Amino acid sequence: MKKIGSLFILLVVFLSCNKENRLEQNIDKINTDITVERFDRLFANVEIEALSKLKQDYPFMFAKKYSDSFWIAQKKDSLQRELFLEVEKAFPDFEDVELEIESLFNHLKYYFPEFKLPRVITTTSMVDYRNKVILTDTIVLLSIDTYLGSQHKFYAGIQKYIASNLRKEQIVVDLSGAYAEKYIYQSPRKTLLDEMIYYGKVLYFNDLMIPFKSESERIGYTDEELQWAQTNEGYIWRYFVERELLYSTDSKLPNRFINPAPFTKFYLEEIDSESPGRLGQYMGWQIVRAYMENNDVTLKELLVNSSEAIFNNSKFKPRK
Repeated sequence: MKKIGSLFILLVVFLSCNKENRLEQNIDKINTDITVERFDRLFANVEIEALSKLKQDYPFMFAKKYSDSFWIAQKKDSLQRELFLEVEKAFPDFEDVELEIESLFNHLKYYFPEFKLPRVITTTSMVDYRNKVILTDTIVLLSIDTYLGSQHKFYAGIQKYIASNLRKEQIVVDLSGAYAEKYIYQSPRKTLLDEMIYYGKVLYFNDLMIPFKSESERIGYTDEELQWAQTNEGYIWRYFVERELLYSTDSKLPNRFINPAPFTKFYLEEIDSESPGRLGQYMGWQIVRAYMENNDVTLKELLVNSSEAIFNNSKFKPRK
């Protein structure tokens, strides 16, 4: 009987992998083709007499309230010049990132046939890590000076838990997350559960749009942080339930469990320092995964369903 059970499990896994492989093959056939426009390089190297032509080609990159003399001074500024040099060192070409973006766009086109390819443009932002990706219907702006590597000297004054994701591997993850926010509809978030499910939707969106990235990369954890979350899933869930936090509207809860932080604030000395931040997001991710596994629901339906409907129908059980 044990052998039969094992063979059945292997067959299910095989069929599941086969189905996923066929899906990915179909998505690859969409074959979106983009060319990332290196505005950062164009601006760094433009001759003064050619500046007006660059402004014509990229009018949205030049605020009208500033004269040409302002942009020329910017270009010659020593700090700006150093920034350009460091970006050029980190990104002598953009081919590997471009391929990841194309794969993301293939997946977006598959799940959202109405999706139209935008222009993808790289720029610098004086390390404005709060606005790494700017998205409109027609343009994607990537501030690539915020992806120079977590140990880069420019990030010396930035908290480690933020700097850890200022690296090239996270560009497509941040871009996928920006599209998730564009496609998700959810009523104003009032409870901790609302916040958890919202970010669970974002992370499940990443599961489908960037399956070529690891789970830890999709949530912005190290492998060790993800392992900690998985190992302690049962404890985290018990903590939320026993303290009746899920439906609480306490405004302090997002800072404790949802927002970026060096660790999650359980207010328990023996566990806080070991935990990664954003464990509320992680738990929301697992709830949404359970909901999609146990219900015949499309991605588009998921993205507009209420947090309560998702939770109540998820049949979620934490790892033990």
